[in-house]
Amino acid sequence: MAVLRKNYSLKNYNTFGIEANAKYFFEFDTVEEINDFLSKNDIINIQYLLLGGGSNLLFIEDFNGLVIHPKIKGIKIIEEDEESVLVQVGANEDWDEFVAWAVENNYSGIENLSLIPGVVGAAPIQNIGAYGVEVQEVIHSVDAISIESKNSVVFSNMHCEFSYRNSVFKKEYKNQFIITHVTFKLSKQHNYKVHYGSIDKELEAYGEINLKNIREVIIKIRKSKLPDPEVLGNAGSFFKNPIVDKAQADKLKAKHENMPLYEVNEMESKLAAGWLIEQCGWKGKQIGDAGVHKDQALVIVNLGNAKGHEILQLANDIRKSVLYKFGVKLEMEVNAI
Repeated sequence: MAVLRKNYSLKNYNTFGIEANAKYFFEFDTVEEINDFLSKNDIINIQYLLLGGGSNLLFIEDFNGLVIHPKIKGIKIIEEDEESVLVQVGANEDWDEFVAWAVENNYSGIENLSLIPGVVGAAPIQNIGAYGVEVQEVIHSVDAISIESKNSVVFSNMHCEFSYRNSVFKKEYKNQFIITHVTFKLSKQHNYKVHYGSIDKELEAYGEINLKNIREVIIKIRKSKLPDPEVLGNAGSFFKNPIVDKAQADKLKAKHENMPLYEVNEMESKLAAGWLIEQCGWKGKQIGDAGVHKDQALVIVNLGNAKGHEILQLANDIRKSVLYKFGVKLEMEVNAI
């Protein structure tokens, strides 16, 4: 049911657990409800925010505008053949629960993305990725509604313009479309990707490589490295792994032999942001209630009652120190609101 609330707390709508209020908060369960709301309210010229699971947001202050929160659920197979299946998923389905559903039904393609926090509707915006897989590899299309024209639009994979942790929804179409459903093309023919990190080594104890075991291993690895947002407020990786030109990467590698380095293409290499941050002495460091996680330097945490601006200040201090020591600019993966 569609509901419009005033002066509504957003603490339970962001995984940092930051206390912030929205002047107006509108949530809806169906496409018809959001179409009806948009037809009666011209919001294009007011301040508004599209809010999914809040796993990639940092509220710096109260939001003096309208928050729109889709609650559309549902997992539906819309087409299949011997090799693959098209699955349409509601924007508010929990991402990891969808991964569990796919694995349970023996559909491959997203098992490496297990335990990533957030909802399905946010996956194409961020082009979420982990352990050698990006969600762009399995997204068939994205159903959305234009806030300006109020028309329904279907974005093909190509039109989403995916790149590393990026998409058209974060660039020229930022905050212009409300995503209602995402359609995925999952495979019945399994092509396991287990040579990233310690996955293959951990799988040795299971005796067999299958979707269920891959998912269990990745959950185990993630839990060993990353804090549970329900226990310790965080948004997962706070920074993107920086991509630099090969000449700069080689120069840094010559100075720092132990520095992790991943080839992107003939011209570029990817650095490990967590390693860079750790070398600057930030791992486990705490300033007030804002801190860097003791086991993973890429994760900034709310250790109690940190304010959004305190976490942002810590992030900026980290960026400055990495730039000073390595000459590398870190880009925030988290959106400061």
